[in-house]
Amino acid sequence: MRDFFKYYMPFYKNYKLKIFYAFIGIVLVAGGSGGLAYIVKPLLDEVFIAKDQQMLYIVPVLLILVQSAQGFGKYIQVYYVSYIGQDIIRITRDRLLAHILTLDIAFFQKKHGGELISRITNDINKIQSAVSSQIAGFIREILTIVALIGVVIYQSAELAFYGLIVMPLAIYPLSVLAKKMKKLSFKSQESASDITSHLSETFNNVEIIKANCTEKIELEKFEKHNSRFFNINIKAVKTSELTSPIMELLGAIAAALVIIYGGSKVINAELTTGAFMSFIAALFMLYTPLKRISGIYNQLQSAIAAHERVLSVYAINPTILTGDKNFPKNIEKIEFKDVMLKYNDLVALKHINLTAIKGEKVALVGDSGGGKSSLINLLIRFYDTNEGKILFNDIDLKNIDIKSLRNNISVVTQRVYIFNDSVASNVAYGYEIDEQRVIKALKQSHAYDFVSKMPEGIYSKLDEFGTNLSGGQRQRIAIARALYKNPHVLILDEATSALDNESESIISDVIDEVSKDRITFVIAHRLSTIKNADKIAVFKKGEIVCIDKEENLLKNCLEYQRLYNLANI
Repeated sequence: MRDFFKYYMPFYKNYKLKIFYAFIGIVLVAGGSGGLAYIVKPLLDEVFIAKDQQMLYIVPVLLILVQSAQGFGKYIQVYYVSYIGQDIIRITRDRLLAHILTLDIAFFQKKHGGELISRITNDINKIQSAVSSQIAGFIREILTIVALIGVVIYQSAELAFYGLIVMPLAIYPLSVLAKKMKKLSFKSQESASDITSHLSETFNNVEIIKANCTEKIELEKFEKHNSRFFNINIKAVKTSELTSPIMELLGAIAAALVIIYGGSKVINAELTTGAFMSFIAALFMLYTPLKRISGIYNQLQSAIAAHERVLSVYAINPTILTGDKNFPKNIEKIEFKDVMLKYNDLVALKHINLTAIKGEKVALVGDSGGGKSSLINLLIRFYDTNEGKILFNDIDLKNIDIKSLRNNISVVTQRVYIFNDSVASNVAYGYEIDEQRVIKALKQSHAYDFVSKMPEGIYSKLDEFGTNLSGGQRQRIAIARALYKNPHVLILDEATSALDNESESIISDVIDEVSKDRITFVIAHRLSTIKNADKIAVFKKGEIVCIDKEENLLKNCLEYQRLYNLANI
């Protein structure tokens, strides 16, 4: 727990005035509880027993003042504490996402998206209550206890010994329960993460679920996750609520001792009835904040477990480190020199030697898993080479600033990404919207015809994943996005796979046109799209087995002949 508060303590220095106001509220609440307990004495002794007419009017006024102060104190405490907590969590959530976005693509391929969402939402929500309301509640209850103990001791120090002697006895069982709560909280958050992951997967793949009538199977999987979550949380409730009977029992024992000993003092006129009742009221009120503190302590275990899960993400650091050189202003060539790439123990690329010159269109062909996409992943530094070098105008790729690199390379992947935003925002993604540039890019990608017929033209909103577009239309929007960037290097990974023959022919012509003043890499299974390529690299099992123009490959490369024959069956 010490490490938890040590981590978040630096955040509070930005809220000194708000903390001061919140503390005033806490003091008013705690002081009000002590004041209410003390008022019992004059109410009984002066009003009911001594029949003091003046005190009959003074005590209600004191009651109104104490209750008003307590109510106002609670209001300012809750407001400022909530403000501080919400803002700290806002900062924490921003920082966590910022860190996650710096991590390598390999991290995202291994981690389920739903699990990351759970860390940013569920786990941080658990931390929120700890850094705001629970800390404030802990301080408030401590001050309340101090105020009530003051009343107890003031009324009778001797009786206070019997009333408070049982308090230390609660420490051991409560600490055992707290440790168990931490374990259950960790399991609960892991289970919540499983639920979020499953829901994310279900909604992202709803088409395939519907197409295969597997709704019942997915529901059964969800029910198992949900049932596990329920069972863990019920155990947590059972553990947490055990603090109440423990404190009630100890409180009853203390009250019994006080009644026996204090009652005899009242009978013997050694203590007034008012003082005794004030003592009893303070004692009974004392056990309420004690129970709350034990409850807060248990809840803090949940926050600590969540904090540890968040720290486990911070412990992961990117391995793809940025260089310090800008991307060359005039890129003339890209060279792969004896490049090797491994995914763990799997060799994806080996002995890759390839040169691409400005104005060239280089096609990459081969069977799935041959290494084509791996080569592209190296170009945009999703991965780094295990051996060999990639040179941009004789500058090692690893020495180029990653942001500068990616700002000058456009990629159209097999999977098309459409955001729930306007067509213009999708095309100009990451840049300011220039209407003329958007329209030009749409025309180049053969997308402007259908976009211009949409209700609001380029400002028409697209559904999430582009569900209000056809597959071919989505792909053309993606190509327009790549062209809007006006990159030095253009990469098209199956960019025409979802297009009809007519659109494919037009896009192929566009690719030929835009390749003239840049380096273009085209990955294609449909060989008709790369017949005009300046050179074709034929991949097989992670190696380039042939490089040449199509006419020469058809004469001299057995692997290309095989691919060509398969394409024309």
